[in-house]
Formats: sequence, C-alpha cells, structure tokens
Amino acid sequence: MINRYSRPEMKQVWEPENKFQKWLDVEIAACFAHCKLKNITQKDYDTIVSKSKFDVERISQIESEIHHDVIAFLTNLAENTGPASRFIHLGLTSSDVVDTAFSLLIQDAGKLLIADIDQFMESLKVQAKKHKLTLMMGRTHGVHAEPLTLGLKLTVWYEEMKRNKARLINAVENSRVGKISGAVGNYAHISPKIEEIVCEKLNLIPSPASTQTLQRDRHAEFMTTLAIIAGTMEKISTEIRALQKTEFNEVLEPFSKKQKGSSAMPHKRNPVICERVTGLARCIRGYALTAMENQALWHERDISHSSTERIIFPDATIALNYMFYLMTNVFSSLTVNKDQMKENIHKSYNTFFSQQLLLKMVEKGMLREEAYRIVQKNSLEAFKAKEPFDKKIKEDSIITTLLSKKELKALFNYNKYTDNIDLIYKRVYS
Repeated sequence: MINRYSRPEMKQVWEPENKFQKWLDVEIAACFAHCKLKNITQKDYDTIVSKSKFDVERISQIESEIHHDVIAFLTNLAENTGPASRFIHLGLTSSDVVDTAFSLLIQDAGKLLIADIDQFMESLKVQAKKHKLTLMMGRTHGVHAEPLTLGLKLTVWYEEMKRNKARLINAVENSRVGKISGAVGNYAHISPKIEEIVCEKLNLIPSPASTQTLQRDRHAEFMTTLAIIAGTMEKISTEIRALQKTEFNEVLEPFSKKQKGSSAMPHKRNPVICERVTGLARCIRGYALTAMENQALWHERDISHSSTERIIFPDATIALNYMFYLMTNVFSSLTVNKDQMKENIHKSYNTFFSQQLLLKMVEKGMLREEAYRIVQKNSLEAFKAKEPFDKKIKEDSIITTLLSKKELKALFNYNKYTDNIDLIYKRVYS
C-alpha cells in the first residue's frame, strides 16, 4: 500500500523486518520443541536463541542470487549462528515456516482491526445518542418517504458494525492455525509432537490436516470478511456524500479552516474523505475475489497464491485500517444541520402523513383501494400546488365527511415517527 493511505501501526505489521521476525519465531519454536524432545541439546538451543539474527538487506542480497526467500533467510541465520544452525529448520519445509508465520501476521493485523471497529462504533454511538430525536426526512428510491431520526439512521449502522465485529473475530480465530507437517503434510520427517509444541508456544492451533500449505479457505474467509466490512464503510460514506449534496445540505464531513475544496472554485466543500473511503472499498472487494481464487492450488501445493498474498493482505488490512481512521474522524467532527433537515422535511408539504390518513380511512370502514386512490390524488395535487397536505384534504368532501376536524388534526403528528425510538435503542445499545 502506498504511504498516503498507510497508518504506522498497521504498516509495521507487514514490514519485512516483522515478517522475518515471525519466521524466526517459528524456527526458534521448532528448535525449542526439538530440544524438549531431546533431539538437540540445551546448549545448541541456547546458542540458536542468542545468536540467530537476521539482516533484511543481507537476505535480499542472497535472494537476488538464489531466488528463494526462505533459503536466503536461513542462509543469513546460519552466517550469524554458526555450527548450531544445522538444527534450524530441522525436518521442516518452507511452508511450515511461511504459513505458520503468516497466521501470526494475520493475528496481529486482525487485533488492530478489531480495535479499530471498537473506536469507530464508539464514535457512531456518541452521535446516535446525541441525535436520538433529531428528525430528518427518510428517503426510499431517493424520494421523500417519511421522517425518521438521524439517531436511528446511525443506530442501524452501529448494529451492522456489531455483526461485522463478530464476523471479524470469528475470521481471525479461524486463521489462528499453524502447520508443521512437512512437504506434503504427512509428518514423514518430523513428529506431530513438534507441531503441537510449536503451536502451543505461538498461541496457535495445529491444523488437523494439511498439505504442504494451510488450506486457503481460511484466508479467503478472512479477506471476504474484510470486504464485507469495507462494504459497510462504503455504504456509510456514500450516505454521508449524498446528504452533503447542496440540495440536501443535512450532514457534512469535517472541513478544516485551511482546507481547500477546488483549485478553480473557492466555494467548494467536497466530501473527499468519504469519496476516498468509497474508492478503497472497491479495492478490498477485488482482493477478496483474488483470495477466493487462491483456494484452488495444484495437488498438494503450488505457489500461485504466494505472489498475490504478498499484495492483497498488506494492502487490504492497511486500507481498512485507514478507512476506520478516516470515518472515526468524520463522526467525531460531523456537522449536522438540524435547521436544514427541518426545511427539507417541509419540502414535502406534509404529504408524508398520507399513510396515517390512509390507515384512518380504512379504520373508518372504507375499502383500502378506494381510500388509497383518494389520498394519492390529494397528496399529488398538494405537492404540485406546493400547498400543505393537511390544508388540501379539507377541500375533499369525502375525507371531511368521513373524519372530523379533530380527527384530521390528530393525524398530523410527528410523534408516530419517534414513539418507538427508545425500544430500538434498548435493543441495540443494552
């Protein structure tokens, strides 16, 4: 991922220094297991622990000559460790190290993303509670429907993020798997006990069965989970963008005092943060497809997945981490134009009370189809004439005969749109 969209903590997870450290952690854990099983002496193990160091530049130099990154890594370790290095990688194949270490990297990235979700959800909750009763127009098909509250809109997103958090926790846990089973997964040259000890030391679960690699359904699950979460973030950012349109002007993302919106038009305040989030979500969806393509490897293993995973896992986790950072800031400094929301509600000329009128007419004994036709006629005429709907229906003798002035007045009440907010909040936030 380019530096523009990289946050330091997540970027560090995928730096070569950390990757090779995870490889070393696996190798030393394997040596620990061999020592525990008396395959190597305590002295040799202690030497390996104290002297096994690596240098990223040296590994790169060796790899440029031999074209195998694991062997380059092991060669560099041997240069620093001395004779005891003959016990490093004892009975292992490259994927034992790479895939087990990859699981550790996914754990690190996953924990950061779970923390990101918590921070983002908190920013959502603060605004949801602040705007619990802030009325705004609800829209279906982009057209005025009925009022709801901004708090309810945010609460729907909060509830979705709860599901996303559960998905991510599950995907991270399902990726907490190690594999030390040899070239085709049959433990021909290494005891299953080694795998058991290594995984316990690294806080991983031994894969019950594997080939030369861990099976990529686990990795596809993790990546598709990131794509679903990114989809939620895109949905939220798209809504903010829509509500920031000049014609709406209801909710606006932060815009600093020194910020500029357009090189040509000084008046512009563009929703560039949310647009950036939308674009990054598209990338992550593409990575999810690649992760699913990686499930089908030839026989016990090929490396067609390897090149893609070096790109998609760092990029997807770094991008999502950055998206959370952006959107947490958006909701921490959100501009809410309550007066504009009221003004936009009034642009419907109260025609959104049509359902309440329809139901009342049906309650009075009128057939639904007939009542619908009458209410629709009056609402369309009121909107066309820019006349309040409650005034327009007083001119309809059928309606005024069916309902008293008191009954008609009672229909035009906003309480219907907020009466059950407490119930919804109790379900979501309790």
